[in-house]
Amino acid sequence: MDHVVVVGAGLAGVRSIEALRFRGFTGRITLIGEEHHRPYDRPPLSKAVLLGETDSTVVDSDLDALDVRLCLGTAAKGLRDGVLETTEGELEYDGLVIATGATPIRLRGEGRQHVLRTIEDALALRERLVPGARVAVVGAGWIGAEVATAAARAGCTVTVVEAGESPLAVALGPAVGSHTTDWYARAGVELRLGALVGTVDADGLTLMSGARVPADVVVTGVGVRPAVDWLKGSAVRLDNGVVVDEHLRTSLPNVVAVGDCANWWSRRFRTRLRVEHWDTALQAPDTAAATLLGEEAVYDPVPYFWSEQFGHMVQFAGHREAGDRMVLRGDPRRDAKWAVCWLTADDRLAAVLTVDRPRDVVQGRKIVESGRRLDPLRVADAAVPLRDCIMA
Repeated sequence: MDHVVVVGAGLAGVRSIEALRFRGFTGRITLIGEEHHRPYDRPPLSKAVLLGETDSTVVDSDLDALDVRLCLGTAAKGLRDGVLETTEGELEYDGLVIATGATPIRLRGEGRQHVLRTIEDALALRERLVPGARVAVVGAGWIGAEVATAAARAGCTVTVVEAGESPLAVALGPAVGSHTTDWYARAGVELRLGALVGTVDADGLTLMSGARVPADVVVTGVGVRPAVDWLKGSAVRLDNGVVVDEHLRTSLPNVVAVGDCANWWSRRFRTRLRVEHWDTALQAPDTAAATLLGEEAVYDPVPYFWSEQFGHMVQFAGHREAGDRMVLRGDPRRDAKWAVCWLTADDRLAAVLTVDRPRDVVQGRKIVESGRRLDPLRVADAAVPLRDCIMA
């Protein structure tokens, strides 16, 4: 293998290059990036950048030392065996890493709607978050909650419109998400649940009910779609992203996929997963590089992510859909710090959510990895460390 092309100049793309070099690949590497910026991290966009704490999140990697040909402002257009089609012409490859990430979903309407995916998105939105501005955030998921947090801190009048019956209903289920509802009121944010948006207008939102939400700024945070349209018509199988096996191999020889666009098979949870979080972009490239170089490697992580919202550090590890029941650690109505564990039918930990309890998520992630059984009664006692709930 002489030439590896990496499509997507985000964290997953850069880490793929580092992994290839670390594993001894000395051939040519070309990095294709649609944006004109050097690779940067995305999680701080809704946190430090939006809060005005930093203007740059460039990934700390020396691409010159890694001997990479960097092609910015170049988009992938199509793919056939051994040839990548780009806006700047065709590029032959021996190995290919697909790391094109995802693109935000936009709503209907002629009004301006901000999304939060690029550094330009974050900086443009930050300029609009001024004291007294009326901000409407569509979606009370991870991004919506973080944007609402920043807007409220900036002195804006904030309304969050959520189609579900609670914040984080899709990610955590309504029963758990409802425990975060009070956070909005305490921050002075109006939360409208069960509200569907009809259109985004020049002066705010029109809901499906006909109600109006006046706003100077509209932010849409209702999810993303894998950025894989350029692969339609190719031999790469697509289904909710790029379909890969546990080695991150696609259906096309010598092509792997990583990051937000990769839909991989999890041996641990016996299902397909596509996880849109930083930890996946950081960890998956090592397996992808090994696979591309003909080594035997399996990607089977315990997914992990975090969110900072309304003064709380929220962390999650695992796959809650694999659990059969929930066990609360602490009382969210009374305790500032609490957690939720999802247990399987045979009392194994499938997932853990923590609110300002970092020790629980660290220990919980290791327990999910180990597959050890837990004592549910001890799990329910927030004073007992999770590691002490393991059954002999």
